[in-house]
Amino acid sequence: MAAPGGPEAAAAAAPGRRQPFGSRFLTDPSRLFQHNAWDNVEWSEEQEASARNKVQENSRQLVPQDKQDEYELNANEYWNDFYKIHENGFFKDRHWLFTEFPELAPNQNLSQPEASEYKDGSTRKPRDTRLGSCENGLCSLETRTQEHHHLDLMKDSNNIINRLDTDGEAVLKLGDLKLSDGDFPGSSATYRILEVGCGAGNTVFPILQTNNDPGLFVYCCDFSSTAVDLVQTNAEYDSSRCFAFVHDLCKDQSPYPMPEESLDIIILIFVLSALLPEKMQCVINRLSRLLKPGGMILLRDYGRYDLAQLRFKKGRCLSDNFYVRGDGTRVYFFTQDELDALFTTAGLEKVQNLVDRRLQVNRGKQVTMHRVWIQCKYRKPFPAGQKENGHVR
Repeated sequence: MAAPGGPEAAAAAAPGRRQPFGSRFLTDPSRLFQHNAWDNVEWSEEQEASARNKVQENSRQLVPQDKQDEYELNANEYWNDFYKIHENGFFKDRHWLFTEFPELAPNQNLSQPEASEYKDGSTRKPRDTRLGSCENGLCSLETRTQEHHHLDLMKDSNNIINRLDTDGEAVLKLGDLKLSDGDFPGSSATYRILEVGCGAGNTVFPILQTNNDPGLFVYCCDFSSTAVDLVQTNAEYDSSRCFAFVHDLCKDQSPYPMPEESLDIIILIFVLSALLPEKMQCVINRLSRLLKPGGMILLRDYGRYDLAQLRFKKGRCLSDNFYVRGDGTRVYFFTQDELDALFTTAGLEKVQNLVDRRLQVNRGKQVTMHRVWIQCKYRKPFPAGQKENGHVR
């Protein structure tokens, strides 16, 4: 199962460029309402104890097991209903991703103007056509004629996509791809990104707009067929650079349209928390096998004692720190250690594992809200003796 993280995640999707989290500190309490958010806000012992007590209180009455089974069995229906109601108007595009995760556009000059205005009043992203080595040893782009490579990408992906219907048959036909023979969408790409739980495309489309690397190919999948339909019918969807498909993370037999060790980046933004906790390890294990050596998983998700967790009422708890919302979608609240164990057990190395304790402010209502998110980067190690950035390990 894969779907983005429900209503609370919208607060994390502030548009526009900003400094990375951890750079705006509230040192003078009198300035509290001068900004919409403050970073790395220290919690007092009393605040921590109060949050712990609220969680203990709202966890005492568990959802009956038969209802829990129903939420698991019909999970895709709940997410389909979510997107039928909200369509693509719920989440704002996550342009903050390029500040927190520059790996999504490693060769772009993100300090350049966001867009240029045309005579008709429309705007277009400026293209950055420079080629070079990706950061952190994730890939090495060879100098090539851009037009030739772009045509290769179009031929590879369009020939396959033409064989795959956008209805339920597409999922079955994915299993027919001869991945070992290089017969897969984006096979000629030099930098491949997969977003798991793409929703309506509010991460995918900013990536496609911002990263103008001609060797880029973006895969995106979601548990909800309604969400994937929204991506595929979006005017920005370009089948020469992107491939959207329905996928159930929790089913081992559910195929991916790319072979193992073919991806540079996998994105999990408020997605892992929607899964049953006991299924998370198998999901991360399988995703890690899709990464190239040096490739990374980028994650942002709910942290323990986030405001969303504290707001749950009795009778919504499924198990420890795992809840069901009123619309039937579910959410787990992580600790750093839990996420570290998931990724390192899958054989990945920690690059980053940070808690973002954000104090959000509603200046109009003079209300404060304490959010807790966790941001992680974990890399697949290079085998002993394999070259990384030209050096033997």
